Amino acid sequence: MANNTNNENIQQYNHVNSDYLGFRNMQDTQEVVQFHDSSLHRIWLNDLPVSYSAHWHSAVEIIVPVENYYDVAAGNVLYHVEPGNIIIIPPGELHELKAPPEGKRFVFLMNISLISRLKGFAGIQALLARPLLITKENYSHIYEDIYEILVQIRNEYFQNSEFAELIIQAKLLELFIKIGENKVNTDELFPAVRPYKQKEYVQKFNQTLEYIDSHYMEDISLESVAFQAGFSKFHFSRLFKQYTDYTFCDYLCYRRIKAAEELLAIPDFSITDVAMQAGFSSISTFNRLFKQQKGCSPSEYRSKNNRYTVKRSAK
Repeated sequence: MANNTNNENIQQYNHVNSDYLGFRNMQDTQEVVQFHDSSLHRIWLNDLPVSYSAHWHSAVEIIVPVENYYDVAAGNVLYHVEPGNIIIIPPGELHELKAPPEGKRFVFLMNISLISRLKGFAGIQALLARPLLITKENYSHIYEDIYEILVQIRNEYFQNSEFAELIIQAKLLELFIKIGENKVNTDELFPAVRPYKQKEYVQKFNQTLEYIDSHYMEDISLESVAFQAGFSKFHFSRLFKQYTDYTFCDYLCYRRIKAAEELLAIPDFSITDVAMQAGFSSISTFNRLFKQQKGCSPSEYRSKNNRYTVKRSAK
């Protein structure tokens, strides 16, 4: 992996020893991630010159080129990922993968549903709302740590030790904490705020994100959340955008759609039930926003996931 590849024997992960040999399972715009039985992870060394059109999946995807570049397009942004770079693509992000004619890259597909339920993760989840391109230049303070964590995750996965699943989840959590601490400690999050106030504002907005995480299903408004945080509506809006790179309304919608994905897995819930429990006031709004973000309707999403569940349970 990365620029240290010359010191590693990556051939041991290639072809016959790789964890994943076939093509990825795409159904329209959704990729159905093929995990092993009860595992929450899938890692492999990919050397196929195969590109994938716009798609999304429920797992976080981490790509680390080791030979030649790899391109990722998401949200009208093209990320040119060179060997040594690391790109983290959040769950649910519609993205394209563009492979060069020759090259190799490690691909990590990781289910973070357990981690995302931990108290305090809401602040980190906001950082994962869009892809993160990690290089030695833009993440100089933590790049080596992030790289080493991924090496440890990869090695635990392929060695398949007795506690590999637990170790990998712990390492993933460590990785996300590193990224969160880096943003809080090295970024000038609030340029117009005096330095001694920065920490106070970070705490306030992490509390705000936790509040949204706990109350997204309710009829919460920008005004009420701003008041609770102790800001005027307009000041809060500007600071929230600086901290999350989202407007308040866009982030609330993003969080509700993520909740809807989980609710759609419950067969006893109608689409209307899902919409209401996720916090949408009308089924038409829910259908429109869900399709806008996922490229398929809620019913189509449920159908594809149900088919996959049946296949898995039949094994």
